[in-house]
Amino acid sequence: MDYVIIVAGGKGLRMGSDIPKQFLPIGGKPVLMRTLERFRQYSPTLQIILVLPKAQQEFWKKLCQKHNFTVAYQLADGGETRFHSVQNGLALIPDDAEGVVGVHDGVRPFPSIDVIRNCYETARTVKAVIPVVPVVETLRHISLTSHLSPLTSKTVPRNEYRLVQTPQCFDIQLLKAANRQPYNDGFTDDASVVEAFGYGITLVEGNRENIKITTPYDLKIAEVLTA
Repeated sequence: MDYVIIVAGGKGLRMGSDIPKQFLPIGGKPVLMRTLERFRQYSPTLQIILVLPKAQQEFWKKLCQKHNFTVAYQLADGGETRFHSVQNGLALIPDDAEGVVGVHDGVRPFPSIDVIRNCYETARTVKAVIPVVPVVETLRHISLTSHLSPLTSKTVPRNEYRLVQTPQCFDIQLLKAANRQPYNDGFTDDASVVEAFGYGITLVEGNRENIKITTPYDLKIAEVLTA
């Protein structure tokens, strides 16, 4: 059986809103609802686990009532960091479970169905998969240790870099084992956790529309994508 852990713990600080960004509407519907619906569209049998901070759960339940939201999911409490939130989500998956688990940002409502499917199906054989997209703008590396003013910088070859998206998909037993490691600040996403455990990551093509909604500009783009 396959699972997805949807992590939504944002506070909306960069959005300049009192409402957490995952609850802001796009096309009249909260971002997080669109995200859950996209994974239900991918598979009617996928087991969805939503991770939300305790302080946001009552508000979310009221939103679900208001919008008659009926997508089935299990609810887990958010943790101190993303790593701990994913741990809480994994705890709802049986220890002897077999299959693939994806981890997805709650504020990414636009992963294509094809990308989701490719991540899950590829993970059945290679066990650790993340979607990425090419860097299209020029990149410069800044030397933060430089005493010069302005900071020393240089152009780096953009074809050697990729932008990472979600869902990041893993063999269930692999991700469970990797998440038993002690936390460290290098765990920026789930792929970094699995890499620290000693397992390599396979890259697959993502979709450019799969943006992470964190700023008012992103919200405007999202409105266009839902039009």
